[in-house]
Amino acid sequence: MEKIKISSAQFENKSGEKAYNLSVIEKLAKEAAQSGSKVIAFHECSITGYTFARNLSKEQMLDLAELIPNGPSIIRLTEIAEKYDITILAGLFEKDKEGNLFKAYVCVDKSGLVAKHRKLHPFINPHLSPGNSYTIFDLHGWKCGILICYDNNVIENVRATVLLGANIIFMPHVTMCTPSTRPGAGFVDPKLWFNRENDPTSLRLEFDGMKGREWLMKWLPSRAYDNGIYAVFSNPIGMDDDQLKNGCSMIIDPFGDIVAECRSFEDSLVSTTLIPEKLKKAGGYRYTKARRPELYGNILVQEHQAELNVVWLNADNDK
Repeated sequence: MEKIKISSAQFENKSGEKAYNLSVIEKLAKEAAQSGSKVIAFHECSITGYTFARNLSKEQMLDLAELIPNGPSIIRLTEIAEKYDITILAGLFEKDKEGNLFKAYVCVDKSGLVAKHRKLHPFINPHLSPGNSYTIFDLHGWKCGILICYDNNVIENVRATVLLGANIIFMPHVTMCTPSTRPGAGFVDPKLWFNRENDPTSLRLEFDGMKGREWLMKWLPSRAYDNGIYAVFSNPIGMDDDQLKNGCSMIIDPFGDIVAECRSFEDSLVSTTLIPEKLKKAGGYRYTKARRPELYGNILVQEHQAELNVVWLNADNDK
């Protein structure tokens, strides 16, 4: 396993406008490749848009969703990957031949589809079905995993992905700036976004406060630290349908340190070089080796009723 330079991106997607979103993905992929990156990761549903899907019927969702790997968006991603010699990770809604719907995130290189993950805990639309497996794949000599948004809030998913061999976990999100029972949570007023050139300070205060980045910092670095992995977090910036998102796309190393973070209000990316030696030097590596599963194995498999259809847009539960 050798050093590898990778990028995490953020941009303001347009709802249902795949051609536009793919054009931005191409622009940023080109920029990343020219800087020497071998991989670039985009946010959850970066190809299709996300929040607007809460209002779509099953028929509308089926029109929006695509077959994987033969759908037009995967074909276009492959063309972009080949043109710039870069591996691309991006998200979209998937359908199968039986008409089932999933939230998918794909890894594509110049040869086509490398990996696909179906979100284990989907909720934005009631017609989505949950994925039922973890995703591990090789990328430039590194073992990688994918967990989409809420998948990462269920800590067992992260540990399971690591125990299956992942050194890097791609964590695409559409998150923050939403209501919750958590103190300090809530929407950020879109007026601040449209006035960002005149008053960037007020917007940044909202984005970085408890509605946004401060909440993220309560848990995201610990996923990397506790498990001794690189976490690649990608999140949109700007309006996603009628809701404002605050970006903060970042890469966190196995020590739980942020080594690169987008701090712009623009469509942008950050890049960093991943160092293999950090994986075994980090505390999380030792913690996974020190586990005593005979003590808690039976506890972890206790039966319970899983709440798969979490609705955070119109309810008061914490995301």
